Amino acid sequence: MPGHRKLGRLTSHRLAMLNGIVTRLLVDGKVETTYMRAKEAQKIAEKLITLAIPVHDKYTTREVVASRAKLDGKGKKVLERKKVERNGKTVEYDVVSRELTTKSVKVDSPARLAARRQAMLHITEMKDSEGKKVYPLNMLFDTIAPRYVDRKGGYTRITKLGVRRGDAAEMALVELI
Repeated sequence: MPGHRKLGRLTSHRLAMLNGIVTRLLVDGKVETTYMRAKEAQKIAEKLITLAIPVHDKYTTREVVASRAKLDGKGKKVLERKKVERNGKTVEYDVVSRELTTKSVKVDSPARLAARRQAMLHITEMKDSEGKKVYPLNMLFDTIAPRYVDRKGGYTRITKLGVRRGDAAEMALVELI
């Protein structure tokens, strides 16, 4: 018996579909899909959480100096007028004013970096309902994995919901415990 179901799809379509289901599961905490898709998505989600748990806290923080444009009260860039002598002529132009700020960044250990790269194979980029970018990879390592540190497995649950009207496919709800 093979290690996975084909779900009536080509390999690339099946993997893209399952990766989308897993990403939605990690971001929202639950997703409604067919029962067979739920069982396949559960396998991937369990492996990702198991991958993230041992290395979720393996990073250091470092202060970094960053330069960014100064903004006025309306959020527009502040410009300064500059004068330069070129070939005996004075040339004027506008330059964006810059300010230096320090911010704290996480520096991953090699083990955490390797785990994040493996997880990237199954997690897709997303936008929320307002159109803002969501970072499911960060959610996996920073919020989901610490919740399950004391748990040995069984991070997800599948609940059958009945049949779908139209094609009578059995529906299920996959959720993080």
